[in-house]
This record gives sequence, C-alpha cells and structure tokens, in this order.
Amino acid sequence: MVIEKNARIVHKESWGDYHLVSLEAVSIAREAKPGQFLMVKIHSQFCPLLRRPFGIHGRTKDAVEIFFKVAGHGTALLAAKKAGEALDVLGPLGKGFGLEDALPGKTIWAVAGGRGIAPFKLWAEEARSRGARLKILYGGRTRADLPIADRFRQAGFETVCSTDDGSFGFKGFVTGLLEAEIRKARPDRLYACGPDPMMAAVSRIALGENIPCRLSLESQMGCGFGACWGCVKKIRRAGSEDWVKICEEGPVFEAGEIVWDEGTP
Repeated sequence: MVIEKNARIVHKESWGDYHLVSLEAVSIAREAKPGQFLMVKIHSQFCPLLRRPFGIHGRTKDAVEIFFKVAGHGTALLAAKKAGEALDVLGPLGKGFGLEDALPGKTIWAVAGGRGIAPFKLWAEEARSRGARLKILYGGRTRADLPIADRFRQAGFETVCSTDDGSFGFKGFVTGLLEAEIRKARPDRLYACGPDPMMAAVSRIALGENIPCRLSLESQMGCGFGACWGCVKKIRRAGSEDWVKICEEGPVFEAGEIVWDEGTP
C-alpha cells in the first residue's frame, strides 16, 4: 500500500456521466493487480471528508486508470478535475481476482453491469497474458451506459453487450445475456462486478450451473484498509456466517461465500 500525494492527472476522457481518468502513480502502478482498488481524496477541503473507492481499471508502467460514473457530490467533483491537476491517492488495496489460476486454455468470462466494467480492463489484459480464452458480457440500461464497449473490442477482447431497453445488443438484463450465452457454451470460470441485485443473480446462475465464480463487491468505504468497519458484508465460510470487512477480506469473494440480504433476487 502506497500513498501518492501528488498523483497528477495525465489523461481524461468523458462520455456524459461516465469518466476515465489516468493518474501518474508509479509505485501504485507497479504493484496493482486485477480486482484491487484505490482510495482517492477528491478535495483538499473538508467536503467531502472521506476518500472515495475506485476499482483499478487499467495500468501502464507509470500510471493507473479509474473509470467511474458520477453518482454524488464526490464523483461530481472528481469529474470536474482537469489534466494536470493532482490527487492524493492510496493504493493498491484489497484482494483481487486471483488470476494466477487462469491457466492457458481456460475459458473465463466477465459479467459487468454498468460501471461494474471498471475492473475488467486490467483483468482482461492479465488473463490474456496468461493464455486464458476470455469473453466480456457488458450490460447497461441503455446504449449510453456502455461507453467503453468499443474500446474492449478494439483491444481484441470478445465483448457481447446487452441493454435493458434493447437499444444495443441483447435486449434484457446482462444476467439474461449470461444465461443465453451459457446455453451456447460453458465457461470454466465466471467473474462479475455490478450492483447487488445483478451480482446475486450471477451468483445464483453460477451455483446452479456449478461454475466457479468470483464476485467483486461494490461498497461505500471509509478508510479502505480495515480500520473503520465501514464496509461490512456477511460471508459464509466453514459452515458459519460472519461479518467481514469488504476492503480487507475482499472486495473479491467466491460466489458461494456471499450471504445476500433478504429481498435481493
């Protein structure tokens, strides 16, 4: 874990409420693994007081990328930042996807809902370098919620899209797309990130099909390294259920470990 107090914005792109920001952070870039995240201090003033968590989207030799959607005051302030400005960044944090077991010849799929696509660029690059065959299932409410689909395709990653309104790709939820794709071919492992209802559905599908699956949980976090107990989730291990810190024990968990809240589909 490294603190980069002057992580300069070296590149920024925007698509409506969605934004891609590249930060010069050499030490973090060297250590970053797929599925890990950063805690970013948005402003030097007291509002917002706490750092905000962002999944590591990609990396180069000396920079890390984050991809996010404006969802509140903090992300709106971050979206307004310009190239050349600097941010205070802590990372890399958390336990990632564990791609060391993505061996040559394995077929692995990512299932991403909206901004849940954030961790999958680095995931795809690492998986390909390890010889895995991969596919990305990328879903959103409308075509506007899939702003970087073409980037994955241009990078040579098979990417299949869905929209709730049918404006692009498969019509329906990305979980419906997952079920349709499984009927055609079966992956060796699934990975997913997105809102809880989507993740619960992916978990149900994976467990029903007996497909190993790892889920990256989204959560509001206070510190990012286990000091504040601000991001807990009930996890089932060794026959018992306990509250654990997502930032410390995750954010990636096996599908069968997660105890979903009552009412989550």
